[in-house]
Amino acid sequence: MRTLDVTMALVVGGLFATGVYLMLQRSLMRTLLGFILLGHGTNLLLLVSGGTPGDPPVVPEGESGDSGRFADPLPQAMALTAIVITFGVTTFLLALAYRSWRLAGHDEVRDDIEDRRIGTVGERADAEPAALPSGEADWPDSDWPETGGRDSGGREPGGDGGRR
Repeated sequence: MRTLDVTMALVVGGLFATGVYLMLQRSLMRTLLGFILLGHGTNLLLLVSGGTPGDPPVVPEGESGDSGRFADPLPQAMALTAIVITFGVTTFLLALAYRSWRLAGHDEVRDDIEDRRIGTVGERADAEPAALPSGEADWPDSDWPETGGRDSGGREPGGDGGRR
């Protein structure tokens, strides 16, 4: 392994690590910078995977077609595609950050109260419920909580829908 390969591997790893760290922050500008660093790391990774730099992509007319001497054009095409995608998503994230700044005066992403409420319900559901004596329900059939004695379909607990 050559020194250039080790150096590029460390640079790509550093760009990915820093990009992921920044994307996990609450500030939209840091998220944007993290995404840009991930894009640059991806471009470098694709270009390094293309092989030795400087090989001719096309064979001159007088030389033989030795396929071992040519640069692989696929990583270069993938890098160009990644550049275009990164540019488009960066523009979108920049517009979101600007809109957040104009509406709230800051670019910090707040906790979603509904997500927090659902998370606490999930935590309560994961906890082991207390064992009830056999044959005993949590509440009487005629006194269902929050439904006025009816289930979600508007039916009485007897199952006949209140028709007798």
